[in-house]
Amino acid sequence: MQNKRIVEIMVGFFILVAIVAMFLLAFKVSGFTDFSANHTIKISAEFDNIGDLRVRAPVKVAGVRIGEVSDIVLDRNSYRALVTMLISGDDKIPTDSSASILSESLLGSNYIAIMPGFDTTFMRNGDKLGETNSAIILENLIGQAIFKPKDEKGEKSNV
Repeated sequence: MQNKRIVEIMVGFFILVAIVAMFLLAFKVSGFTDFSANHTIKISAEFDNIGDLRVRAPVKVAGVRIGEVSDIVLDRNSYRALVTMLISGDDKIPTDSSASILSESLLGSNYIAIMPGFDTTFMRNGDKLGETNSAIILENLIGQAIFKPKDEKGEKSNV
């Protein structure tokens, strides 16, 4: 009877360890980051089309993650997407930098790539990036390839 109780306790212990390990793995895989408001600056950028960009998408410079998207709203005046990003306070972004929405792979998720400029002054909390490049929408490219405009002779042009 005593051996059976020990086996039951050991099985319960291993199940508890497995549940804790799965919980920790879920947090690691989910992409939770340690970007807290204390060590970040908040900058924004306006895009004509953000594609499938999501909140908490990475913000990268030269492929290195320096921040994440914190908010996406529609500007009711310009009808453009206003994207707010939290950038690590240790990373300095020149004020003449540009932002582009890129895809991690053909079917991968989108992220924001910042191309640093050459200005010697850096973005501060609340600044806005001036130059942006919208997401390339795969469906639009396919549609353009299929439905090319016809030239005057009725043949598809090479444009």
